[in-house]
Amino acid sequence: MAAAAIVEQKRLSVAKSSTQKTLPISVFLLVPQFFLVGSGEAFIYTGQLDFFITQSPKGMKTMSTGLFLTTLSLGFFVSSFLVSIVKKVTATSVNGGWLADNINHGRLDLFYWLLVILSGINFVVYLICALWFKPTKGKDSEEMEKGKGFSVEDC
Repeated sequence: MAAAAIVEQKRLSVAKSSTQKTLPISVFLLVPQFFLVGSGEAFIYTGQLDFFITQSPKGMKTMSTGLFLTTLSLGFFVSSFLVSIVKKVTATSVNGGWLADNINHGRLDLFYWLLVILSGINFVVYLICALWFKPTKGKDSEEMEKGKGFSVEDC
């Protein structure tokens, strides 16, 4: 989100100084933020699904996969709720607020910086939960430690 905020600040400065209808900047400025977000989501989803499967009791494996998908959808709802709150709170400011209909009149960079702050708070909460959590060792992890591993007969 910090990369997105920096790119948006650059885009806004070009938009304010330019009189052309199309802005004289490259679309490739978006590549770093899309790369960071895409790779971050790939790692998060893989790790989260692995956590739900390895740390749940044997009879709850399917339920934990459903919980994983539920957390994704809940995140989308929270995101939509955050956008509507920011629109309402900042709509009284000049030029239609942070998330204005015309992107050149809004302050999308400030919205991205808000997301950076919220992500930092989220990271601190995660660290607290990670320190508090004590992982459980299942049968599978004990067999891997002994060097047994899995064979075709296990499937």
